[in-house]
Amino acid sequence: MTLLFCAQLVFAQQRSPDSPSPMRTYCNPVNIDYGYLPIPNFALWGKHRTTADPVIVNYKGDYYLFSTNQKGYWWSDNMADWHFNSHSFLRPWNTGTYDDLCAPAVGIIGDTMLVFGSTYTSNFTIWMSTNPKANEWKPLVDSFSLGGWDPAFFTDDDGKLYMYNGSSNRYPTYGIELNRKTLQPIGYRKEIYFLEDWRYGWQRFGENWDNTFLDPFIEGSWMTKHHGKYYYQYAAPGTQFSGYADGVIVGNSPLGGFTPQPDPYSLKAGGFARGAGHGSTFKDNKGNYWHVSTIEISVKNDFERRIGIWPVGFDKQDVMWCNTAFGDYPHYLPSEKNWQDNPSYDSSYFTGWMLLNYNKPVRVSSTLGSYAANNAVDERIQTYWSAATASKGEYIISDLGRIATVRAVQINYADQDATLMGKQTGIFIQYRLYDSKDGTHWHLLVDKSHNKKDVPHDYVPLASPVEARYIKVENIHMPTGKFAISGLRVFGRGHGDLPDSVVDFSVFRGKKMVVTPG
Repeated sequence: MTLLFCAQLVFAQQRSPDSPSPMRTYCNPVNIDYGYLPIPNFALWGKHRTTADPVIVNYKGDYYLFSTNQKGYWWSDNMADWHFNSHSFLRPWNTGTYDDLCAPAVGIIGDTMLVFGSTYTSNFTIWMSTNPKANEWKPLVDSFSLGGWDPAFFTDDDGKLYMYNGSSNRYPTYGIELNRKTLQPIGYRKEIYFLEDWRYGWQRFGENWDNTFLDPFIEGSWMTKHHGKYYYQYAAPGTQFSGYADGVIVGNSPLGGFTPQPDPYSLKAGGFARGAGHGSTFKDNKGNYWHVSTIEISVKNDFERRIGIWPVGFDKQDVMWCNTAFGDYPHYLPSEKNWQDNPSYDSSYFTGWMLLNYNKPVRVSSTLGSYAANNAVDERIQTYWSAATASKGEYIISDLGRIATVRAVQINYADQDATLMGKQTGIFIQYRLYDSKDGTHWHLLVDKSHNKKDVPHDYVPLASPVEARYIKVENIHMPTGKFAISGLRVFGRGHGDLPDSVVDFSVFRGKKMVVTPG
């Protein structure tokens, strides 16, 4: 199966050793101001940040990101700096403490952007805008009678408009053509796809793909057209699992028939940031494809999630692929058109910066209960260390074991004893980052003590590499809860010998598997 690499969209200028021009780097999860869970009775194990089901569309050269329960959306002109526009897309008489866009559909018809949230009722508005950057919206259809959960819009090259929807472990997904002026249905819904978990093991429900407890769910429709073929994407088997992925079926028309690509299209079952399901695929301004999707945490409840962005392409046989290999490690952001067609893009765009502090010793200022210090370096976003307080001066020190060349640091904050609910604006995180060769004499590496942005997954590429053995994060200000970190991740190059190449390795398939070591 083809895996895909992942990307957090906070970038800084870097220079490739093999390139005379500066290049940006990125590392997942996406570092945006995620809102807090708005549903009180879902916070079984504490209040926390979350969003999922993302859609990114390229509209007039800018990128617009919509996702579940954020009371608005983000836009960017460079896929790097995201700006939040607060907006409620509900009808005036739809009220409630957490009633907001869920798994939204975002489409483009001509020069108009459409936005529609999941609903099983007919009293939900489809909104339109020709200036979303300025947050200017008005109702296009006051009540969309067709409704639909996990909807997606698709405008074909001939101008025809389609909608797909479905989220169930009992029913398939559906598609239908819409009148692009009235948005009334043309004809009837057609079945698009239902899971074949008896055939494709990755579709089976459960952390171990064993159909434990429930049948698998299909959801998260999206359509991409490439070289005259239609690539319908769907998510399975459940949002709370590491194996949450998007699959692809391919057809010659928008409503079928389709043939499945047997392997998942986007899958990130291991590593720090896991899960790559329920997303959308879009083109950047250079003509390169990207996929944005859901990263699972699912500790405080099943719907504790984040967002990841992954590069996409099509091979010479027009098979659609996504590569998540080292997807939550720093990569260069390719700058030229159609970089995915380069067969050596993996080696060309992977920075080669490795994780230097995996399961290495940690020192901390304090520890709250069982939230142990080493949870911050175990490469699991689901576990975290928490200090006893959120006070200024609480700290965590990561020992790399030996002096190494440090190129970037990622600080992933956790939610311990958070009190906030719903989308927040005006909150921020402040800290100082230090390096040291001996653990006694410290050098101020990055000063964010006056930062006024919310940076829950702050990725900090260094302007110049440093030689260090110890990295220290000192807390200045938390927006809520304790000073808690699920991943203090230090990237760069160690000074040890590279491992030898594997030789004389053979695998024989049959009733028995025999491996001959070198």
